[in-house]
Amino acid sequence: MAKVPKGRLGILVGGGPAPGINGVISAATIEAIENGLEVIGILDGYKWLEQGDITHIRPLAIEDVSRIHFEGGSILRTSRANPTKTPERLKRTVESLHQLGLDYLITIGGDDTAYAASVLASHPDTRVKIAHVPKTIDNDLPLPGNIPTFGYQTARHLGAQLVRNLMEDSRTTNRWYIVVSMGRKAGHLALGIGKAAGATLTVIAEEFGKKQITIKEVCDVIEGSIIKRKARGRDDGLCVIAEGIAEHFSKEELAKIPGMVLEYDDFGNVRLAEVELGKVLKLELERRFRERNEKLQIVEISIGYELRSAPPIPFDQEYTRDLGYSAVRYLLNLPPGDKGGALICVDAGKLMPIRFEDMIDPATGKTRVRMVDVTTESYQVARNYMIRLEREDFEDPEQLAKLAAVAKMTPQEFTQRFGYLVGIHS
Repeated sequence: MAKVPKGRLGILVGGGPAPGINGVISAATIEAIENGLEVIGILDGYKWLEQGDITHIRPLAIEDVSRIHFEGGSILRTSRANPTKTPERLKRTVESLHQLGLDYLITIGGDDTAYAASVLASHPDTRVKIAHVPKTIDNDLPLPGNIPTFGYQTARHLGAQLVRNLMEDSRTTNRWYIVVSMGRKAGHLALGIGKAAGATLTVIAEEFGKKQITIKEVCDVIEGSIIKRKARGRDDGLCVIAEGIAEHFSKEELAKIPGMVLEYDDFGNVRLAEVELGKVLKLELERRFRERNEKLQIVEISIGYELRSAPPIPFDQEYTRDLGYSAVRYLLNLPPGDKGGALICVDAGKLMPIRFEDMIDPATGKTRVRMVDVTTESYQVARNYMIRLEREDFEDPEQLAKLAAVAKMTPQEFTQRFGYLVGIHS
């Protein structure tokens, strides 16, 4: 005689893909079924729920998920639908969860999906207990102790391999590469890839220490690195740059770029893939060298989509098993009357849930973003292995003269042009 389920668990995925999603789905499904729950997968994130459509689901059994932790992508697919965009969408989503007969819901996603889950959990009509598993290759969710978000380690691993190959091509062909890495808000992925691969330099928004950055400043940093590399006898190099820097450009500056039409997703984020940051920087840098009657060959490449649905490395295979299992344990152990509402974190092998209210930035009302801390030794190690202009380059007359000669400037002109990058103002 078949056992009557003790409850029903739904699982959905939101935001962009990340290696390891299927591992969370697998572990959560197995643990839930072994504890007497029925499990359904909700397809395409919140997309159909916010429309009041509950037909896009699939039942999940242990035999469906027992080996999917090796696979990239998401068997439930994903979307960036935002159920909090209007009160009507939110109401339909809550009603859809109830119509599905859910007792529990596990959401898997980044900061936007986490925020949507927090709003659902706090909605007065919600009867479903909710847990969120943090997922993003950007590594920018507020987990304690520098614990990575799942998917980041795989993305960094594959990204470093790709950059290593491009560095060899750069050396072989005597040209520069600008590699734009995913990372909407924070520069963790760009820095991790650049540091692991030993890129010539990595540029992230956090190093500027301010909200607004200009294209000129970014190009000055890269141009200074190219000049210093040339002064050392090398015409090749590779710069890794975080795509999120484009979010710090003013809309007025972006609007001046030929053919630029800014597009936004459901959460109000600029679609950074449409900005073509690498192309903008390439054209400006090549223009600068043409003015000095020099030819600079730059190839711009964006990496990110190649990383997001990659098969996870063993780190993420193991890590996501912990997360999926822990999400179910958290929900099942909630006291009566507690609707849950927490980010699932596993620290030193132990479940450490972070309540949704503790991860919201009071200034923005949205999920707090973990930025790269540029005051740490880890960041200083990365900086020390980059080739870029430093204060001592301007304080050593011989070195300054060499750099200025490469740039076809006088030492005074060179200092006036680039000195501000290291805190020297003429």
